[in-house]
Amino acid sequence: MTDERPFKELSENLEGSLCRPQRSKWKRRPCCSGGLDRENTPNELIQQWSPPHKKILTSAKGKENEENVFVLARRPRKRRESSAGLCWDSLPDELLLGILSHLSLQDLLRTSRVCKRWHRLAFDESLWHSVDLVGKAQLDAELGQVLSAGALRLRCPHTCIAQPVFKSAQKLRVQHLDLSNCTVETSVLEDILSRCNHLQNLSLEGLVLSDSIIQSLAQNTEIVRLNLCGCSGFSPESLAEMLKSCTRIEEMNVSWSDFNNLHVQAIVNNIPSSVTQLNISGYRQNLTMEDVKAIVNRCPNLTNLDLSDSVLVTTDSFPVLQKLSCLRHLALSRCYQIHPASLMDFEKFLNLQTLEVFGLIQDSYLPILCKGLAHIQINTQPFSTVARPTTATRKDRTLWGLHCRLVYKH
Repeated sequence: MTDERPFKELSENLEGSLCRPQRSKWKRRPCCSGGLDRENTPNELIQQWSPPHKKILTSAKGKENEENVFVLARRPRKRRESSAGLCWDSLPDELLLGILSHLSLQDLLRTSRVCKRWHRLAFDESLWHSVDLVGKAQLDAELGQVLSAGALRLRCPHTCIAQPVFKSAQKLRVQHLDLSNCTVETSVLEDILSRCNHLQNLSLEGLVLSDSIIQSLAQNTEIVRLNLCGCSGFSPESLAEMLKSCTRIEEMNVSWSDFNNLHVQAIVNNIPSSVTQLNISGYRQNLTMEDVKAIVNRCPNLTNLDLSDSVLVTTDSFPVLQKLSCLRHLALSRCYQIHPASLMDFEKFLNLQTLEVFGLIQDSYLPILCKGLAHIQINTQPFSTVARPTTATRKDRTLWGLHCRLVYKH
């Protein structure tokens, strides 16, 4: 039988080219003349009983090969590379990041499970600079992971937030954060906001806060838009200290919060002069005419002012408000001390563009008022847009006018 060691060696060594030459075990018998050596050989029976042999290629020419049989094997063909000679593993991180930047949120998360390198690249902070998680009913550890990945913009209102997981005590990079009307424990909010030092836009509408949270906000001296509409749980003293620290605020919404007269005083006496849009509606008997005068004196550059639902505001406020030369939008809805006939005095406000007086005039009187104040649009905005991240009239998913690249799709 033929020695099969060369074939075994060939299967074990994928890069082998030639097997060793082997000598035949049987000596060649001299051929008899006339073909007598093949006369009575049962060739068909031998082939039937013999086990199948691997087909070998032998050299048949030349006398020097009569005694030696060489087995020829073909070198295994290497897998072809791409036409450019590159594969995914050979691509630099910068190029892979450029490719990953075109993936959706779900595809990016799937990509992170390919290998360790892709997991590291998939969570590079350059890919997570803006995330929209609207529609995600509950956030647990994911929130901490997204914020720790370096998100600059995060939008997740109306979400149930459990305890996020932060692997380190490192400060977060987030600058624009919308947590409006989330279901979240105050202690969780304290943990998140205590890690924020670079906030520029923040919405905590409808949440229960604490003095610790307000003190954390005071560390964000670059904040420009602050929405505390409908908030509660903090003292006038912490509110005053926060307003003293955040001197760059331009838009502030503190409407319908759980404030008493001391909270209102903390606002009107400490509001930064940089504020150009202010919503301080909903305080009924806690906002007085003296408070209106203080606001006008401290913020002479107001362009948007909402004093709605303040029953102590009267027509005597008109001369005071007229001092605001930049005033474009004014809301006095449900300020019942203002007589409807006195609204014609707003013809003196030459720069005023919109006037909201819902609840003060009847629908039948509205056309007459619109005709008398032709340069002013009346009762066109039932909801205030001051400092709110997404206005009610817009259907897009912007965050203070900024788009998010990674969007959760449910």
